[in-house]
Amino acid sequence: MPLWHIRKRPKNKINNSTTPSKSLLKIKALSCCLPIPTPQSTPLHHSTTMPRPLPLLTLAISLVLLASTTTVNAHNITRILAKHPQFSTFNHYLTVTHLAAEINRRQTITVLALDNAAMSSLISKQLSVYTLRNVLSLHVLVDYFGTRKLHQITNGTEVTATMFQATGSAPGASGYVNITDLNGGKVAFGAEDNDGKLDAVYVKSLEEIPYNISILQISQPLNSAEAEAPTAAPTLNVTAILSNQGCKAFSDLLIASGAHTTFEENVDGGLTVFCPTDPVINGFMPKYKNLTAPQKVSLLLYHGIPIYQSLQMLKTSNGIMNTLATNGANKYDFTVQNDGEVVTLETKVMTATITGTVKDEEPLVVYKVNKVLLPRELFKAAPEKKAPAPKGEKEVADGPNADAPSDESNDQTADNDNGVNKMGGGRLAVLAPSFFFGVVMFFLFE
Repeated sequence: MPLWHIRKRPKNKINNSTTPSKSLLKIKALSCCLPIPTPQSTPLHHSTTMPRPLPLLTLAISLVLLASTTTVNAHNITRILAKHPQFSTFNHYLTVTHLAAEINRRQTITVLALDNAAMSSLISKQLSVYTLRNVLSLHVLVDYFGTRKLHQITNGTEVTATMFQATGSAPGASGYVNITDLNGGKVAFGAEDNDGKLDAVYVKSLEEIPYNISILQISQPLNSAEAEAPTAAPTLNVTAILSNQGCKAFSDLLIASGAHTTFEENVDGGLTVFCPTDPVINGFMPKYKNLTAPQKVSLLLYHGIPIYQSLQMLKTSNGIMNTLATNGANKYDFTVQNDGEVVTLETKVMTATITGTVKDEEPLVVYKVNKVLLPRELFKAAPEKKAPAPKGEKEVADGPNADAPSDESNDQTADNDNGVNKMGGGRLAVLAPSFFFGVVMFFLFE
């Protein structure tokens, strides 16, 4: 019997109207998408209730789960390799050459890892850090190759690009790696500019996150004359870069105080600079002039981190950061926080926001910030937020700290805005599928 002929049983003999009930009207509305049971498959008796449409219920639950699920493809090559001590040397030089940060930024990557024994033969060549970076970047393929894919290569051979080729400094065929599936289940690797020689073979898989990152051990380093060619260190003049990118006032302070030498000495090993823009520095000058010479140096060094930190790295490594001013008991640190795409630096005295990127060329990255970073070692900490006073009582202002809330008030506004964003993004993402599920369940079981 078709669903639209079903009538709800009368509750009593007095009310025996044939007018369709609310439930029947809802069933009619859904009859276009609900499966219609036949007498042969689902016999209907006078005393039975309508069977529950399980396929639609299952679909509704699946849609809810799908809508409320997010996929994150982030990976950290340093943490993954830290679980394998026999690759500690390889892991160390990925960090020293800043390749680790580049690997973490990429969405799809394959790392041909070398154990400590294989790395010893490479280190014995006494290559410079910049040349070693080229050699190791030849071991990073810009495509995903898991164990299964290695044995399913079309025609048994494939040539793929590497991060060395992606730098633009690899001429001709250099920067490409040949992968060949040999007889007997072995897979060999060789640099394309090495006269067709296959130097290494696949040993085992260390980690695979399809199709994000694959870390495969190979037997020995790949040989490439171009990758091993002497490479000069890049010339990165911090103060010159700052002067040409809207940070001239900050650059002038670095030079006048002598703090620029510390910045220049840390460039090769990795450096992150937070630059207050010219209008910000000009507005801060009355306070800056009241500092002693050592205090001025400490304040300026407080705007540098002695490692390279891309914006993505800052977003994924929230927490306390040491600075160029950190020295023993003088912590001179601040906390990095992010809310979505907004990254802030909290110093216990104030909160600054990264407003743009001046330069990002590893090992140097320079960001613009909207405030001068004030360390608690030099400036009075902002007062803690108090609980709201009971109704009828007046709030008493803090006497000594009455001049501090200029920064705090801006931070409070930012926090309020972030709260709105969280409500609009996070809770709405949960409420939408929940509302959909509730509507479906209402129609099914009302």
